[in-house]
Amino acid sequence: MNMLQHESSPYLIQHANNPVYWKPWNQVFLEQATTENKLLIVSIGYSACHWCHVMEHDCFEDDEVAEVMNAHYISIKVDREERPDVDAVYMKALQLMTGQGGWPLNVVALPDGRPIWGGTYVRKADWISVLSQLNTLWIQQPATLFDYADQLQQGLVQLSLAPQKTDETDTAIAQKLDLWIAQWKRSFDPENGGMNQAPKFMMPANYRFLQRYAHDNQDGELMNHVDLTLDRMAMGGLFDVLGGGFSRYSVDPRWHIPHFEKMAYDNGQLLSLYAAAFKRTQKPLYREIIDKTAQFMLAEWQHPEGGFYSALDADSLNNEGQSEEGAYYVWTPEELKILLKDQYPLFAEYYSINATGHWEHGRYVLFQLEHAADFALKHHIALADFKLMQSNWEHTLLQARAQRPQPGLDDKILCSWNAIVLIGLADAYMATGNQDYFSAAQKNAHFIRRHLTDAEGRLHRSWKNGQASLDAYLEDYAWVCKAWLKMYELTLDEQWVYEAKQWADLVLDDFYDAASGFFAFTSRSSDPLIAPHFEWEDNVIPSSNAVMAEVLLHVGRLLENTHYSKIANNMLQHVLSQIDYPSAYSYWLYLAHHTAQTPSELVVCGPDALAKMEPIWQGYYPQLLLAGATAPSKMPLLQHRFDEHQTRYFLCYDHHCDAPTQNWDEVLQKLK
Repeated sequence: MNMLQHESSPYLIQHANNPVYWKPWNQVFLEQATTENKLLIVSIGYSACHWCHVMEHDCFEDDEVAEVMNAHYISIKVDREERPDVDAVYMKALQLMTGQGGWPLNVVALPDGRPIWGGTYVRKADWISVLSQLNTLWIQQPATLFDYADQLQQGLVQLSLAPQKTDETDTAIAQKLDLWIAQWKRSFDPENGGMNQAPKFMMPANYRFLQRYAHDNQDGELMNHVDLTLDRMAMGGLFDVLGGGFSRYSVDPRWHIPHFEKMAYDNGQLLSLYAAAFKRTQKPLYREIIDKTAQFMLAEWQHPEGGFYSALDADSLNNEGQSEEGAYYVWTPEELKILLKDQYPLFAEYYSINATGHWEHGRYVLFQLEHAADFALKHHIALADFKLMQSNWEHTLLQARAQRPQPGLDDKILCSWNAIVLIGLADAYMATGNQDYFSAAQKNAHFIRRHLTDAEGRLHRSWKNGQASLDAYLEDYAWVCKAWLKMYELTLDEQWVYEAKQWADLVLDDFYDAASGFFAFTSRSSDPLIAPHFEWEDNVIPSSNAVMAEVLLHVGRLLENTHYSKIANNMLQHVLSQIDYPSAYSYWLYLAHHTAQTPSELVVCGPDALAKMEPIWQGYYPQLLLAGATAPSKMPLLQHRFDEHQTRYFLCYDHHCDAPTQNWDEVLQKLK
């Protein structure tokens, strides 16, 4: 029978009424395959995935398909967001087998879990055919399948081997970075920003690094590309100009037509990216993106106790009551004319309700080709008047859209994704001064402490309906440590640093593999998978090893812990030797660039230290390590620097410091 009805994952619950006898991933049901000598089907997806819904409708809701699956297979359904370890290993297997990847991810495996076939979306007839053929092979020629599984597993083990270390000087690293940037530039899209390809993913970590590199090297060409990319993403259909928030990716080169699911990890990272860009440029567009995105997240995703939900579905019900991708977000000219009346022609020109902006079946995704200031000037409208007009349009359409059936909400609360959102909200607060963002970040931190941390100080991966579940992964610990260091910058409360250190020590004990020099994705106490998983390449969420290396470098400098710094630098030297395409290693490249610069700290000590931090927060100073205290401190960077009668800045470079000053303008001149 189907065993998903008692699961907490919304994705698994979506399949609880399928005629397929789905089981969740656990040792009991995996062992059932061995006991019954049946092949496994491992089907992996997530709740906001459009093609996962399509395959469920076409195959898993079908009695004929269910009859084949139930008779000959043990069928396991996996939420990739709850079990990124399972997803990662089987995704590697799929890529080895087919050269491609994606979701839904469907694998047929031996009873011991080793894969023998893989695919993504499969039509009903093809799915039945594949399953029938594999079952026949399993009965008649099992040795053939075992041989193939052996070869594939060897390939998976090879993929988990750590890169070889190279010891390189800072000068050599800088030269390599220059070469990688030159290589990267050749793949840029000079018209639309981003990479010259489709589909287009936003990849915030890429632009975090490129922005920093362009800034430090005064590379105007590169910075122009970063700004072009941020502008086009903000003006494209990828961004929900009415309700705020970004969809996961664009299917076309212009950032026009999204896959409409909205993910917490994207929007948290994009808050940080646009906050940095706003601090650097003071562009009104970037401030608008920060505010609309943050306000969307607070309105749509915030649990009353402070955690953040995971995603909004791509699909919703259309006017005919059928589930359809993007139905909630798109418009017909007829709808818009009724709502906007005599304002429609101007609106239609600005948001491309024309051949340029057409999607399909007479429907349009709102899409800007011009900045508001340029459009207003062209039409001889004062910018303030046009922005008011734009605000009225948005209000009118939002009211109308609110009457439509809303996309499904994935309301599980994931540890690492919440830490990413926390960092984004904190960065948004630092850039804008909006107290709501700070309050939300602080509330989220308390949620993680209260609901995702057990009595022994260990983290959980997921929380839903008052219940935490699953042991946390490296990704969770790394991002929570990074979030805690951000909370220290916001509050100057040293407890955040010492808690981050406690988790870093736990990760070193439970995840570190001395032989490879890297951290495994799962802890030593986790049930083993078919191959070990070490994550060093970035995806849309950066490599968990890279984030952990950054944490060790940061805590190492704050607490003068050379052991941490040595481990992080060793990891970095290993990775630099294997980089072949830089976009997959941008978080490591950021660390390589950062560590090659002269170390610099800005310490603020005194009773008014927190208030004195505000002008630092509002500027773009990525080279600085920030620290401070409003009371005497024993932290190495802060010892003997507190004076209860005055608040002073200490600017330090390469282990020596300028004379302390109370004058921010004096510090600012040195930073420039």
